[in-house]
Amino acid sequence: MAIEAPYYPIIYVRGYAATMGEIEDTVATPYMGFNLGSTKIRQDYNGEITPFIFESPLIRLIKDEKYEDAYRNGGFPREGEQISAKSVWVFRYYEPVSEDLGDGERRTIPQFALDLRRFILRVRDTVCPRGDDAARAAFKVHLVAHSMGGLVCRCYLQNICRHGARALFGDNLSSSESDVVDKTNDELELAPTAVEPLVDKVFTYATPHNGIEMAGKNVPDLGSLSLFHARNFNRKVMREYLAISDRAVPVNSLDGAFQPERFFCFVGTNYRDYSAFFGLAKKGTGAMSDGLVMIKNASVRDAPRAFANRSHSGHYGVVNSEEGYQNLKRFLFGDLRVRVELIVDEIILPAAIERAVGIEDGDNNEDENREKRERVKAAYNIEAVAAVRGLGVVLNERRVAQESAIRRTYEQLAHDQKPIYLFSGHLLKDAKTLRSKDTALAFTISLGVQTPLYEVDRRFWFDDYFEGDYVFQDLVTFRVPTEPGDVSLSYGVRSVHGAEMADAPLQPADLDGGRLLYQLPVGFKTDTNPKPKPGFRGRLRLTVSPSR
Repeated sequence: MAIEAPYYPIIYVRGYAATMGEIEDTVATPYMGFNLGSTKIRQDYNGEITPFIFESPLIRLIKDEKYEDAYRNGGFPREGEQISAKSVWVFRYYEPVSEDLGDGERRTIPQFALDLRRFILRVRDTVCPRGDDAARAAFKVHLVAHSMGGLVCRCYLQNICRHGARALFGDNLSSSESDVVDKTNDELELAPTAVEPLVDKVFTYATPHNGIEMAGKNVPDLGSLSLFHARNFNRKVMREYLAISDRAVPVNSLDGAFQPERFFCFVGTNYRDYSAFFGLAKKGTGAMSDGLVMIKNASVRDAPRAFANRSHSGHYGVVNSEEGYQNLKRFLFGDLRVRVELIVDEIILPAAIERAVGIEDGDNNEDENREKRERVKAAYNIEAVAAVRGLGVVLNERRVAQESAIRRTYEQLAHDQKPIYLFSGHLLKDAKTLRSKDTALAFTISLGVQTPLYEVDRRFWFDDYFEGDYVFQDLVTFRVPTEPGDVSLSYGVRSVHGAEMADAPLQPADLDGGRLLYQLPVGFKTDTNPKPKPGFRGRLRLTVSPSR
């Protein structure tokens, strides 16, 4: 059958099941949680409560993108049967572990990853008949994984596709193990060197790409005594089963095995609504987590990512959320990718604090003033919320009130010019609202930099400013043209141009690979005199590139 990018088969890979009871519950369901939606409440204009129903990511893909369910007559298609490439599959990797359907023996991540290779080939042989060389050459899949499922996908990409079945045993093979490796490699088309993973894109929900931490400590590796195989989230163990090439390479790196831009991480930030493990997990993680995985550990290095006020799982979880689905849909099928960063050019202290450390108005001795400012300590909270027109939910959300804002110290903002990554989003022409007459793709970014509680000489300073106020807060609307060759993105800043206005042109700089770089000044203007105290001046940096 014809393979038409980007509509490849989609394989769902579920997350961690701790106990044998959870494993049995998992294998007893056909879609392993990806069919679970949620019904939440909203208020209408009159204050009346109305339900908001999200049907589940699996069902929405079938409805919105006309995908079909791969199940046939009580199972997957049998050998010789064919179905469309636009099909949804569930990788049921816990079945061999089940006492009902398997042998009840725990498996390792590399064993699951090797089974994933076997499953991908099964999908290929069902979608592409033998002899159809063109279809088989074009065949790929999308992998969509939750939690530990994302580590299974990474082990497949980084270990199995590079080292084959050897990943099960290590380097010092006995003759019998060597025979098993050779036989398995032949069966699964795994060469001694790297092979094509047959994967176009990977999307992970709440995956602990850099391990799991409790009370600030990485979960320990207790070997065979590891409770429920929690050692899978120990960074040393992860380094082994991911086959990280060098000690200097971080655990959350794809290590050259897969292009980071084809790997999207959706990160939850709501720890309060995570109730698993009797609520003990969220007590161990606290804020800046989804209740199990810390925000800082939930993404692959250099990969696009977005954030939502959702917990690791459950009714308020990342998987059964409209926010997660919209990011998934746009990542898989979108037309443009937008990477958004913030560059801080100047951050100015309140006038009273400058006077307290000996800086007077008109004092331009920057070397001496820098030493004086080092007596000031503070941590700023940076909020970033992104929305597209007509969607009803935000695609990215990090707020102070949700304990998920980005934190940077005064010293970092004052002296470090490194861009602050905010989020990545994808724009999809086909997702435009039908009633909109505007051909452009429009989205907004709400940006805020909150005034911190300052310390001077290691003492809190309470005078002459309001803690929790914003040194900068505004909303920017962008319009991205869809006409071929038109690169004149336009924008509008609410405080300057009015709400929802985006008529000011912004010209790009050309980067390699078809990327365009746009920079928009925010905060007070460069020539402002006198400068506001406190004050903020910076740039929003948008890198726009094709999604495919």
